[in-house]
Amino acid sequence: MTYQAILRALVAFERFRSPKAVTAALQNPNPAFLEVEFKELPTETRVAICAQAETLHNQNVVAINAGDNRFPSSLMSAGRPIVPTLFCKGEQSLLQSPAAGMCGSRNASPLGLKAARACGEEVSCRGLTVVSGYAKGVDTQTHLAALAHEGATVIVLAEGISRFRVKRDFREAFDPKRVLVVSQFHPTQSWASYAAMARNRVIFGLSRALVVIEAGEKGGTLAAGRDAMKAGRPVFVLNFGDDTPPGNRLLIDSGARAVSSRRELGTALDELNDEPQQGVLL
Repeated sequence: MTYQAILRALVAFERFRSPKAVTAALQNPNPAFLEVEFKELPTETRVAICAQAETLHNQNVVAINAGDNRFPSSLMSAGRPIVPTLFCKGEQSLLQSPAAGMCGSRNASPLGLKAARACGEEVSCRGLTVVSGYAKGVDTQTHLAALAHEGATVIVLAEGISRFRVKRDFREAFDPKRVLVVSQFHPTQSWASYAAMARNRVIFGLSRALVVIEAGEKGGTLAAGRDAMKAGRPVFVLNFGDDTPPGNRLLIDSGARAVSSRRELGTALDELNDEPQQGVLL
């Protein structure tokens, strides 16, 4: 079944290309639909797809496709999956665990990096999974903070899962039992800026709230905060006083909740536990 799910995803990507069309193909109620599409591919392509599916299967990668009853309900919008599939490697139970998304600049200031580590610790100490994007800077610090405090983390890639490698900074702390790596993209897709923007929706979609550490006056972090607010997710934004980054100020002015210390973040996170968990994206 695992191999077949991977194969179905690869066939859909090969035949339909765009995320919307791939999603529709994977949701097609006719179980033979993708089998017919597979048979229409050239022999060389079929052989290559089968070999790739076998390799991924042997690497313990799992595909949770649109239409699969394991697909997270929190990644649905208006009854439709927001991504065609999730290629997963690691502890799959973390897809359903209470979590907080974390985002911030790749080129964060020293203050931002220190705050990212503290916020990651605060999230983990409250039993929440840290969900972030594995980029340098803020993302790395939040992932590492979770692992250092016996917490768990979900790594959401902006590239295909076949390109995932454990980075040098993670080698000592990396624990496969407390890490889940996910990608919504074709396994061999390379990193691209549009993919980094697209994966942010998965980060806050899997999370009960999004914590913005350091956002510029434009860019992916600011967009992630705005998109999360539009989707109905609570957004907590760090307030550094006079040193507050311009993107943070913009989000706070737009209605995001300002937090000025790890204690305030902890209080905000505790309040989430008193509310019903967010379901589908709006």
